[in-house]
Amino acid sequence: MRIFAYLYQDLTWEIKLEPTIWGWEVDQVYQDLDWQRSQLDALWKDCQADPPHFLLLMRLEDLGESLAQVTQYLMQLEDLGICVLAIEQAYQSPRCHKQDVSTTAKDNTKADINRSANASQLLVLLDTIQSEQRSRRIRHGHAQNRIKRRPPPGKAPYGYRRGKDRYVIDRTVSPVVKDFFEHFLLYGSLRGAVRHITRKHGKKISVSTGRRWLTNPVYRGDLTYQHQQVVMDTHTPLLSREEGAQVDRLLRRNQSMTPRAASAPRSLAGLVTCATCQSPMTISRVTTRGKSKEYLYLRPTQCPNKPRCKAISYDKILMKTIQAICSQLPQAVAGVNQPILSQFKQGVDTEIAAKQEILAQLSELVQTKVLDQTTADLRAYNLQTEIAVLKNRLSQLPPVNLKEIAQTVSIDQFWLDLSESERRFYFREFIRQVDLIRGEKDCDVKLNFMF
Repeated sequence: MRIFAYLYQDLTWEIKLEPTIWGWEVDQVYQDLDWQRSQLDALWKDCQADPPHFLLLMRLEDLGESLAQVTQYLMQLEDLGICVLAIEQAYQSPRCHKQDVSTTAKDNTKADINRSANASQLLVLLDTIQSEQRSRRIRHGHAQNRIKRRPPPGKAPYGYRRGKDRYVIDRTVSPVVKDFFEHFLLYGSLRGAVRHITRKHGKKISVSTGRRWLTNPVYRGDLTYQHQQVVMDTHTPLLSREEGAQVDRLLRRNQSMTPRAASAPRSLAGLVTCATCQSPMTISRVTTRGKSKEYLYLRPTQCPNKPRCKAISYDKILMKTIQAICSQLPQAVAGVNQPILSQFKQGVDTEIAAKQEILAQLSELVQTKVLDQTTADLRAYNLQTEIAVLKNRLSQLPPVNLKEIAQTVSIDQFWLDLSESERRFYFREFIRQVDLIRGEKDCDVKLNFMF
């Protein structure tokens, strides 16, 4: 018993399947990966010369680009006595129920019923085949737009408008988006940035929309396509690469904090934990009636002890934190394995350079007819998405000059000259948590660094 299999895929939007997916012992697999379908022609010729017993398909629409072509191939294959099986549609042609002359009347009746059922099934599948082929053409068109780095269908994101073949900055509303990003980078508060553009520009958005703005690659000059593949530098960005990496760091740090702590103006907000009761500490403000002076205290919010752990002066813990970071940061940075970090970064840079070199050679390969234009465009798209992944990996690494940065910020006066919002930004760049250690007469702090 001879079995053939035919597999058709459009690699512009489908993932290539292996010829061994059938689960049958197949004698010959014919696989087409482009619209020219040379293997389908070869299959038809081989079937005419020596018809197999079975032909396996994933779906019936694989036999052609139109309903007429599919039905024509199907009838011609069945006229040759071939049993056609469509795996995903659970279809088998009437030839699969062909009986020999020794069958009984009861078996003949059963075979007639099976043939009638398959004919009805084929009629039902005709609409499905036509709909699926229409869907294939639409997906192919979208895939071509992806390969040519054109925007996906639909409305342009807020701050942009659709140009001829790319997004163009909308000068009337882009200042709103830029102001939103600048406020978030300064204060690290998503809700605060949302309220800011509502007050200043009258633009009302939800917090979830603001989060989408912060994470949307479009505002960084990139496009996201199928399977979350990112192609970089497709249009003018509203957020630079450095600002985008900073936004990502702020969002990751804010995940471990309450929304209120993330947006609090004080530099130690959301960082201090009581080592005695393991409770987070909040900042309380106390004022004296008739006087403008205020006093700030750190107090535990969920202390289980009785009596509760006492509040402590905010300014006192702030000064101890500054002294600790100045003395401990260089030692913490020295523990980071800089040679391995540099070696890893160099390896990624080399890989990016190799892919960019291949990308630059594609036009020459097209001119010398080693590659056709369609294959070259698809290869260029895949290389661009791979480069985007590597660059994103680099953006997550600590800076290579971490030791130099540590020496710069390990000076008391550096921290004292900063405003509270600026100090909060730098604290959260380096510190994951500040543990408040209580003593009998005094207290101390223990810093947990980000690295």
